Amino acid sequence: MWKRFLAGGVLAASAFAQNSPQIDLANLREDVRGLTQRIGDLALRLEQLERENAELRQKASTADKSYATVAQLNESIAEANRSLRASVAAAKSETLQQVSAQLEKLGKQTNAALDSLAKSSATRPTVQTSFAEDYVKEGVSYTVQKGDSIASIAKKTGAKQQDIINANKISDPSRIVVGQTLFIPGGK
Repeated sequence: MWKRFLAGGVLAASAFAQNSPQIDLANLREDVRGLTQRIGDLALRLEQLERENAELRQKASTADKSYATVAQLNESIAEANRSLRASVAAAKSETLQQVSAQLEKLGKQTNAALDSLAKSSATRPTVQTSFAEDYVKEGVSYTVQKGDSIASIAKKTGAKQQDIINANKISDPSRIVVGQTLFIPGGK
C-alpha cells in the first residue's frame, strides 16, 4: 500500500517538475521523508500490536488452565462424597460402640437387680396356693386389730391357725391388715 502511495507521489512530483524543478524536488524529498517517517510509525505500531497479541494469547492459555473441567469437578465431588461416607461410617461405628457399652452396663445392672430380687424372694415363706376344706364350717367373725397375727387370733379365739388360713384362703399369713374381717372356724 505504501508503495502505491509512494509511486503516486513520484508521478505527481514529475508532473510538477516541469514548472519548477527545484521546488518540486524539494517538495518531493519532503513527501518521501514524511512517508518514511509514517512507515516507521506504522512499523512501531505493528510491533506493539504483535506484542499485545502475544500477551493476550498467553493470558488466554493461562486462563484456560485456571478453569476446572466438568470431569475435574465430577472427580472432586466424588472424592468429597467418599470422604463424607467414610466420616459417617466412622461416626456410626463410634456411636454403636457407645450404645453397646451402655447396653452392656444396663444389662449388668439389670442382672444384679434380678439376682437381688431373686435372693430376697427366696427368703420369703412359700405362698400357699391350695387350701384344705377339712375345717369346721361353723364359727365366728373376727375383725383384725392392730398388732394381730394369725397366731395371736388363733390363741384368742381357740381356733387352729391352719383352719383360719384355709377358711379365709390366706396365701401369705404375714399379710393380714387392720380392719380385715376373718371367719374363725370353731372360734368362740
